[in-house]
Formats: sequence, structure tokens, C-alpha cells
Amino acid sequence: MWFRRDLRTDDNAALFAALSQCQRVHCVFVFDTAILQGLPRADRRVEFIRACLVDLDASLRRLAGRAEAGLLVCHGVAEQEIPQLAQQLAVQSVFAVHDYEPLAMARDAKVRGSLATAGISLHTCKDQVVFEGRELLTQSGTPYTVYTPYKNAWLAKVGVQYLAAHEVHALGDGLVDRPEHLRQGVPTLEAIGFEATNLKSLKIPAGATGGRKLFADFFDRMDDYHATRDFPAVKGPSYLGVHLRFGTVSIRKLAGTALARSLQGSQGASVWLNELVWRDFYFSILANFPHVATRSFKGEYDAIVWERGKRAKTLFAAWCEGKTGYPLVDAAMAQINQTGYMHNRLRMVAGSFLVKDLGIDWRWGEKYFAEQLNDFDLSANNGGWQWVASSGCDAQPYFRIFNPISQSKKFDGHGKFIRRYLPQLAALSDDDIHAPWLAGPLSLTAAGLVLGENYPVPIVLHEAAREATLARYATVKKKL
Repeated sequence: MWFRRDLRTDDNAALFAALSQCQRVHCVFVFDTAILQGLPRADRRVEFIRACLVDLDASLRRLAGRAEAGLLVCHGVAEQEIPQLAQQLAVQSVFAVHDYEPLAMARDAKVRGSLATAGISLHTCKDQVVFEGRELLTQSGTPYTVYTPYKNAWLAKVGVQYLAAHEVHALGDGLVDRPEHLRQGVPTLEAIGFEATNLKSLKIPAGATGGRKLFADFFDRMDDYHATRDFPAVKGPSYLGVHLRFGTVSIRKLAGTALARSLQGSQGASVWLNELVWRDFYFSILANFPHVATRSFKGEYDAIVWERGKRAKTLFAAWCEGKTGYPLVDAAMAQINQTGYMHNRLRMVAGSFLVKDLGIDWRWGEKYFAEQLNDFDLSANNGGWQWVASSGCDAQPYFRIFNPISQSKKFDGHGKFIRRYLPQLAALSDDDIHAPWLAGPLSLTAAGLVLGENYPVPIVLHEAAREATLARYATVKKKL
């Protein structure tokens, strides 16, 4: 059993298949150096994964009822490590869940070939989505490219067979003891070339144990999700994104719970279920239109001329560092830089600001988020960035341009979130904190604020930037 993006024993489709079909099952995870190379030595995701593996190892040993069972952990190139270990253990089959990202699919194809050469089969199955690939198609037999019809088809088709759990509790006897020379356990961060981050101080609960804890906490707040989800200073989201990313929670359990609550009349559960369906939708888009990984879904948007050269690099650096002069945008960037998390509303605001206020290619922002987000997922990250850039399927219209000041007033009216991440603005009034450059000299002095020194002046003026964006998108408009 090759664990990848499914770091749990509970309701794990591939683990269930392995234990159901085989008499003896070894469990393995590979710290894939093909993925790890190039990452900073202090990477929250690597530290999170390691903590999840410690939890998974303990869960496997409990499931087996023996301390000698548990997780084999390798460190190397997965496409080499898996075939070598499979032959060393003399297994007949390798089980894993589907992975949908282009590089992962290429890796799996090589592993499949190497295993086949050794007479070993690779079995993969669906686990991280409710519907995958071409399971949901339009009446004409084509993939959906608009969310609402997709959602309606999703809701019409979903049922017990798609949300049923894969129970492994009675199958633990199939887990075999690890060979003595492979019982080193989960390696330290240092052993795989990494170092600790601020993950512990962020108190992000890891592993399936942490995922269950977060879901139990959110369950009590789910009914209010629709009313709280857009306010970054409020505890509204589920905060399960990183757990969905690494499979420490079951999408079937989450979707099934949300669907049941929704059918009971919970508006909050219904809105949260929509978010889970959006996740499936973006997986479907990546699977059926793989060109979105590098190009616009709508090809005409690749003709847009973005800012270039020194000016583009200067603007982008200011955005990355949270020094744009727009407090809500800067606080959002401080949040992602300090924690690896950004509130969903702020992902839209910060993304729109980069693309439509600064005129920077959306791919720059997509890459930065991919480096920073704990819950980075290619399909959702790409879908979100193409949404704000209006280049994706069912994206916001090109002429819809978020006003960072009005968004700030609407969703952080008292400036609580801004003050948390930009303490230098804390003494400003609720009226002035959204646009400090519009505050009077006395107010700035009273707040101890000197624009251009302890907080930047705006690097662009929104109204002028808006007009420039409309002109920039004129090339697209002519083709519509």
C-alpha cells in the first residue's frame, strides 16, 4: 500500500482494496526527492507531512494490533524506490489512490512500467474526490465547463454508493510486521534535509487525529457558515484545506455530512457543500483540460499584454511582501507569508489586485501561492487564479474588478483582521484604516503613522488601474 495524498487509515479506498484483496499488506510512504528538491529547508508542508506520518504510523499499528506493524518510510525518487521496495518485499501488487496532477501521472506511468517489468501490478483507485475525470458529463457527452450545471449534475448523481465509507477496522490482521531492517520509523526533518518551521506555534493539528478534531469543531459552526465565511477576522471557515490536500480527512465523510445537513435545511451546510463541489469541479477541469496548468482555459486571454520588465518585478515584489499600501491586501499577504494560510475571500481580493490593479500575469501569483500555501493544490489554485483573471472556465467577467477599499470596509469593517497583521496601523480609526493615505494629517500623527516610512503609500491608484485594466483586456473584448 503506497500512501501519497491519503494519509489516513479511516475510509481509505486504496488501503481497503489492498486489505480486502490481499493476505499480507505492507504500508509505505516515500519522501520523494523529485518533489522535495528545490523546496526551502524550512517548509511547513514537509513538516506537516512528517507529523501526519507519525500519526498514520500509530494508526496502522493500532489497526494491526501490533507494534511491529506500521509504516515503512523511504527517502528517494519514488519512481525508483517503489519498484525496488516492491521487489525486495516480494509483493505481487502495489495499491495507491489516483493522483491527477500532470507530473504525478507521469511518475505513476513510469512506476507502472517498472513494476510490470518485474511482474508486479499497480492498482490505483479514486479517493480524493467524489466524482473524477469523466464521471460527470453533459447530455452531449462532454465535460462541464460551467459550475452551476456541474453542481446540479453532481447533486443529482451523488448517492450512497459514492459517499459510502471504506471500512478497514475489521481487516487489520492483513497488515504484516515490518522487516527488522526497515523499522527505522518516520525520519526526523533533519534526516531528510529539512528544518523546523513555525508550524507548532501556529497550532495546526496534523494527521487524521488533527483532521477529526478540526471537523468536530467546524461541525458545531457549520450551520452558520453562510453568514461567517466571508469575514477574515471571524472563525468561519472549516480550516480543513490542508487536511483535504494531504488526505487526512475523507472527502466522502465531509461531503456526506454536509449533504445530510443541507437536506435538513441548513443553509450553512448547503453553502459549504457548494465549496466541496467547486473542489471536484476544478479537479475535473484539470483532468479534462490539462492545458490549464500552463495556459488560459480561454485561449484568447493569452493575448493579453501584461506588465513586463523592471516595473513588473517591482510591483510584484511589493505585492509579495505586503507593501502595496492597500491594508487589506497587505494584511492578506502578511497572513500567507507568516502562516501558509490565506482566507478564501482574501485570496480573491489579493489575486484580483495583482492581476487587475497591478497588471501582473496571473501565473506569477499562481506560482507564489503554490510556494506559500500549506493547502496548495494545483487544480484549485489554478482554478482560483484563472477565476480572478477572468481567463478560466466560468470565471468572473473581465470587467469585474474588486475595489480593495470597499472590500475592506465590507468584510473587515472594524479593521480587526488588518490590525492583527499590520500592527503599525492599529491606532488608526475604523474609518481611516482601510485607506490610510486618505486620512488627515492629525489622524496620521495621532496614530504614529508616517506614510512612506512605517507604511507605504499606494503603489497604484485603484481608479486609474481599473481604467488601465479595461484597456488591457480590450484585446479580449474584441473577440467576445
